[in-house]
Amino acid sequence: MPEISLHKPYPASAVTEWDYTTEVAVIGFGAAGACAAIEAADAGAQVMLFERNSGSGGASGLSGGEIYIGGSGGTDVQRAAGFEDSTEDFAAYLKAAGGPCADEAKCNLYAAESLNHFAWLKAQGVPYRGNYLPGKHIEPTDDSTLIWSGSEAAAPFCDLAKPAPRGHVIQHMGWGGGRPLVDILEASARAKGVEVVADARAVALIRDDERIVGVVVRIDNQNRFVRASKGVVLATGGFVFNEEMRRKHCPDTFKLNDPIGDKDDGAGILLGMGAGGDAIHMDQFFTTCPWTMPESHAYGVFVNAQGQRFINEDCYHGRVSRCAVDQPGGKVYLLLDNAHFVQPMDFARMSIAGTGDTWEEVEGELELPKGTLSATMAVYNAHAREGRDPLFGKRPPILTPLDQGPFVALELNFQTSYFSFFTLGGLRTSTRGEVLDRAGQPVSGLFAAGRCTSGLPAWGHGYSSGMSLADCTFFGRQAGRAAAG
Repeated sequence: MPEISLHKPYPASAVTEWDYTTEVAVIGFGAAGACAAIEAADAGAQVMLFERNSGSGGASGLSGGEIYIGGSGGTDVQRAAGFEDSTEDFAAYLKAAGGPCADEAKCNLYAAESLNHFAWLKAQGVPYRGNYLPGKHIEPTDDSTLIWSGSEAAAPFCDLAKPAPRGHVIQHMGWGGGRPLVDILEASARAKGVEVVADARAVALIRDDERIVGVVVRIDNQNRFVRASKGVVLATGGFVFNEEMRRKHCPDTFKLNDPIGDKDDGAGILLGMGAGGDAIHMDQFFTTCPWTMPESHAYGVFVNAQGQRFINEDCYHGRVSRCAVDQPGGKVYLLLDNAHFVQPMDFARMSIAGTGDTWEEVEGELELPKGTLSATMAVYNAHAREGRDPLFGKRPPILTPLDQGPFVALELNFQTSYFSFFTLGGLRTSTRGEVLDRAGQPVSGLFAAGRCTSGLPAWGHGYSSGMSLADCTFFGRQAGRAAAG
């Protein structure tokens, strides 16, 4: 009997009996898998969904329930708050945030279809209060809808696309809106006749000649063979909990200690690669330390362990954090004056590393070489008094001099502060969700969506909150529709 492995498809000719027969098999029951199943069912296909856990959720269920939406003149929520948002500006921001990894075809398609996708989400029953919450937020603590969730209003992005807030959050009191979002999508999938099999872990794809025709799932310690006559959709998450894959592809994540995910062990990526799929941007990851809690901390200045500034502090907290991890020394400092310092929330795990009435005193307490941090702050303050930041482009009103002591330096240590992270690389897919090989050709019968693919958020330095769920839900739909064929 051939070996059953993530790394090589099982031959269909060796299957003596099919335990399940369907048209579309979806692997993974987070937002991507749910949306793929809904769309495949709406296209008229028979759909079975297999989930390794005992219920739905995945990494989507651990999220804030925020989806990045805009373009085409703006959503009803954006327009009511006085924001116009063109498709061109939306696409330009997505491409800039995607950096050198941006998939321009996906950016253009999502920007053009985003408002239709918003309507689709509402049609599934996803509720939105419809109000705008100004200020800097990781996610709303009430049931507000629209927030600034990226670096839209900060350099260099604001020079490339007209800024607009695009984070649309499900109506939900408090943090953790991802769980009710997945619950709603699950209810929609089940109502459309999708058959769900829980506690079923995918262990191999099944191939007949050059086409993927099914999947082997492990249920009650037994291998079960699933025939999928139209296609298999992988929606199994990233590889943040697979240390071997991280060491090979994404070693910088070992500077950090708070992975985010739900059994994200890279299984779907390995299945796709074993079938000939190409995995791309595997070195990319998102990370954040919640330094903007409270918001006044954005008025501060970040320096590395050498006392040198490295980022405009008015951009998205994830961009600051990702650039911080690139700094030498294993830690960075957030410098504040008394007017803007507030004791940070406990979960951030920031510590006060130095204080003083002058920046020279703070420099001494941090044991930095004389004339390093103090020179950095002298240059920063001189320009801030003129309302400009020629080094990094920070802008008023968040740009303000920090020249009236006392001062404080908060330490963000990569290993002890709360630097949460997840991987961004994965299978290369078309705009239709087809898994592509290294020549850019579809792997017949195989589709993928969500964190096991390299999608809209493919560059950790440009990530914006809501992009992952935008990618999961929209391109999950694309994959499901294509698989139903």
